[in-house]
Amino acid sequence: MWLPLHVEGELFCGEAGPESPSYDEQLMERVVERDNLIRALKQVERNGGSPGIDGMTVEALAPYLKHHWPRLKEALLRGAYIPQPVKRVEIPKPGGGVRKLGIPTVVDRFIQQAILQVLQPEWDPEFSESSFGFRPGRNAHQAVTRAQRYVKEGYTWVVDMDVEKFFDRVNHDKLMSEVAKRVKDRRILRIIRRFLEAGVLEHDALHETTEGTPQGGPLSPLLANLLLDKLDRELERREHRFVRYADDCNIYVRSRRAGCRVMRRVSEFLSNRLKLKVNEAKSAVARPWQRKFLGFGFSRFDYRRRISLEAIKRFKERVREISSRTRGRNIAGIAAELGRYLRGWKAYFGFAEALSPLKELDSWIRRRLRCYLWKQWGRRGYRELRNRGVSRDLAWNTAKSAHGPWRLSRSPGLAFALPASYFVSLGVPTLYVKGSSQPNRRGT
Repeated sequence: MWLPLHVEGELFCGEAGPESPSYDEQLMERVVERDNLIRALKQVERNGGSPGIDGMTVEALAPYLKHHWPRLKEALLRGAYIPQPVKRVEIPKPGGGVRKLGIPTVVDRFIQQAILQVLQPEWDPEFSESSFGFRPGRNAHQAVTRAQRYVKEGYTWVVDMDVEKFFDRVNHDKLMSEVAKRVKDRRILRIIRRFLEAGVLEHDALHETTEGTPQGGPLSPLLANLLLDKLDRELERREHRFVRYADDCNIYVRSRRAGCRVMRRVSEFLSNRLKLKVNEAKSAVARPWQRKFLGFGFSRFDYRRRISLEAIKRFKERVREISSRTRGRNIAGIAAELGRYLRGWKAYFGFAEALSPLKELDSWIRRRLRCYLWKQWGRRGYRELRNRGVSRDLAWNTAKSAHGPWRLSRSPGLAFALPASYFVSLGVPTLYVKGSSQPNRRGT
C-alpha cells in the first residue's frame, strides 16, 4: 500500500459522526469504519483499472483521500454524497460486437468497495447454492463441475439461457425494492440509487441512466446477484437442476420437450417479474456437448470437460497478436509476454479433462515461434542453423528450400535447431504435461 501504517491511522480517523437509532440503520457508520476503509483502499489499488471522468489514477487515490477524506466522510454520514457520472468504455466481445463498460471514478470505486465489504457478508449466505459468479469462495470451475454432475446424472439436455444486455437493462425500481428488503439505513439506499442514476459520459456527452447498473463498479456484481436471486429461487421452487454464473444460466433437463417448456416459462418469468429479456440468438435448448459454458464443453460419450472451440479460437488469435512480426520485438520480449499469457490461460483451461487439444496447441505455438525466428534470421538462416548444431547438408537443404516459413517451421532442421526445450528456457511454458492424470472413459 502506498501509505505507511502510521499515515493510515491519520487518513481514516476522526469522530464517528451522527449515529442512527438502531444497529440495522447504522450501516453507513460501519462503511466508514477505519479498518473497513483501509481494506477497501488496498482492494481498489490491487484491482487497478483506468481513471474515470476526472482523470484521477489509482495511484493518486491515497494522497487525495489523505487531504479530502474528512469532507467525504461527513457527506456520506449525512447522506449527501453525490457520485460522479461513469465513463463509457467499449471493449470487443469474443463472439463479436462490443461490451459497454461504465468506469466510475477511483473515489467512487473506493466508496463502492467499502459498501460492498459491509453488504456482501450479510447478503451472500442467503444466495442460492446454484449461483457461482462473483461470490467469495466460488468460481467458474465449481460451476462447470456442478453442470458436469447434472449431465452425468442423466440430465442430458440443457436450456442455455443468456439474458440480453443484462447489466444495461436492469430495472432500477425492481432492484431497489430488493435492496430495501435487506437494508434499513436510508443513506445506503440513497447512495446506491445515486450510483445507479449517476449518468454516463460518452463521446463528451452526458446521458441519463434510467436503467442498468454499470459494469466496472465493485457493487454491480453483488447487485446483479441480488436481482437474479429471484430467478434462482423460482427455479428451485420448480425443482430444476441449474447452474448460474452472473447472467449466464444453464438448466439441465431429461428431454428436449421439457427443455422447450422450461425455456418458455422462464422467459416469461424474467419478462414479467424482473423486466428482463432472454437473448434468443444466444439461447437454445440443445445437448450439452453442442453448447459451451464458461469456456468449456463436454465430450459426447463420457462427458469429460473439454475446452470449447471458441476458447481455442480466441487463444490462437491472442497468440498471433503477441507473436506478430509487425510489433518489431526480439524473441526474448515475445517469449516473456507469451509466457505470462500462457500461464494465466493454463491456470484456467488446464481444468479440462480432455487434454489432447493442449498438446496440439503446444505444437502450434512452437511452429509460430520457429516461423517468427526464421523470418527474423533472413539470409543468415543457414549460419544460425549451423551454430545450433544442424548438419551441413540439412542446414543447406533447409536454407535453400522453396517452401515458405510456415511450412519450414515443422521441418527437421528447424525442429532440431529450436526444440521445445529452447522455448521453455526462454520462459514459454508447455500447456500439456506428459503423464498428468486423466479420467477414464467413464469420466471418473
